[in-house]
Amino acid sequence: AKLGEQGNLSELVNLILSFADGNKDGRVSLPEAKSAWALLQLEEFLLMVILQDKEHTPKLMGFCGDLYVTERVEYTSLYGISLPWIIELFIPSGFRRSMDQWFTPSWPRKAKIAIGLLEFVEDIFHGPYGNFLMCDTSAKNLGYNDKYDLKMMDMRKIVSEINLKEIIKDRQCESDLDCIYGTDCRTLCDQSKMRCTTEVIQPNLAKACQLLKDYLLRGAPSDIHEELEKQLYLCIALKVTANQMEMEHSLILNNLKTLLWKRISHTNDS
Repeated sequence: AKLGEQGNLSELVNLILSFADGNKDGRVSLPEAKSAWALLQLEEFLLMVILQDKEHTPKLMGFCGDLYVTERVEYTSLYGISLPWIIELFIPSGFRRSMDQWFTPSWPRKAKIAIGLLEFVEDIFHGPYGNFLMCDTSAKNLGYNDKYDLKMMDMRKIVSEINLKEIIKDRQCESDLDCIYGTDCRTLCDQSKMRCTTEVIQPNLAKACQLLKDYLLRGAPSDIHEELEKQLYLCIALKVTANQMEMEHSLILNNLKTLLWKRISHTNDS
């Protein structure tokens, strides 16, 4: 139900059964089945199973009951420095954002991490099991390993498009502010019906580019700064409802990846 009607249902079932067989003895015991069933109620676990062969999804190391373990990721936020919460209370948000940008890897490494996020957006955009939406696109949900490969740290607010439509379709609203799921999956309020519409306004790629804008432009090489800024703003302006959105999506995604790869391909950071 979380994924809607599946044309390749048998492939999905086989994939789930292979993960349910925790001790890899070729059969799924009753305790394994119960544990797997409990975990499959969590959308982030289902998504991790589906995307296990993708580079930017943390590897599932095992599970027991309704708990699961993933690989260790060395850096658990895209940027910034962790401070005690009592200190956080006294730091103005604008100054905090500046601080975050001070504590980042070198620019070529930032570019590699950014490419990882763009690749993850590709992975969940109209894949074999449907389209998934990133509904909390923030730095705290992204991490990277010691090779500067991006890893998704928190996938709890990545939901299937079909599931989101079911969640939001009957929600009452007075304004568009009532039609938000997570922090940034937004739809419009149909004032004539006082109900939320089901089409999300902003695609994943636009939200990813918004997150990456300051991250990539700070310290960017002067010879690509202008073009990089142009491509990022084109990306941020993407709307789901725009004509030929999928074509524009692919074009901007490829332009950004190419621009970044060309600049770092000759360095040790690639």
